[in-house]
Amino acid sequence: MPKTDKISTGNSSLDKLMDNGFEEGSINLIEGGPGTGKTILAVNFLLEGIKKSENGVYVTFEENVNQLKKHIESFNIDLKKFEGKVTILSQTPEQLKSLVENGSGPLDSLISKSKAKRLVIDTITPFVLMEKDKLSKMEACSSLFGMIREWNCTALLTADQDNTGDNQNEHMSNVLEYEVDSIILLHSREINNTRKRFLEILKIRGSKTPDKLFPIQITEKGIVFI
Repeated sequence: MPKTDKISTGNSSLDKLMDNGFEEGSINLIEGGPGTGKTILAVNFLLEGIKKSENGVYVTFEENVNQLKKHIESFNIDLKKFEGKVTILSQTPEQLKSLVENGSGPLDSLISKSKAKRLVIDTITPFVLMEKDKLSKMEACSSLFGMIREWNCTALLTADQDNTGDNQNEHMSNVLEYEVDSIILLHSREINNTRKRFLEILKIRGSKTPDKLFPIQITEKGIVFI
């Protein structure tokens, strides 16, 4: 069986931990609470694609396009340099559900028109929570993921983690663990009155998964391993 090509995550340290990055054409999940670095990791994934002449699409639900641009620019990233190479698309969960049910929509057209090779959906949580039970959630995501694979994109999905809840089954990684190719968890914990952040790789399909938490910091350049 031929070895699947790998593409960079946009973070060289993370690439090393994941055996040279994400599998090309794979669907990958990053889950974490607020302020853990999900968005900047997703942005750097798209910017890395530009270096390889790979156009990208960034789908956002919870923030409008202008708010997202301001958030990205706070990391000293000038989005004007990437016009035509990275497209930000504002979608509602209902629009994404309609895409899955009807097989076409703005996102499908944009992927085709831009010839995008990298896709970010930030965040997948509202779409998943539209379904009432775990089976329905898995079926909806399976249909969406089938479309993504047909687009020949490498996808990075973010998911919100409710660190205040006790029900682990509510976490997206539990719902999607059999559907996605890799799962990265971002943790934020208070230790000795200091906020500490960690990255955990929960799953890498076809590769050995590191069995530890990695301390990280969020800087202007993105996530830095310490």
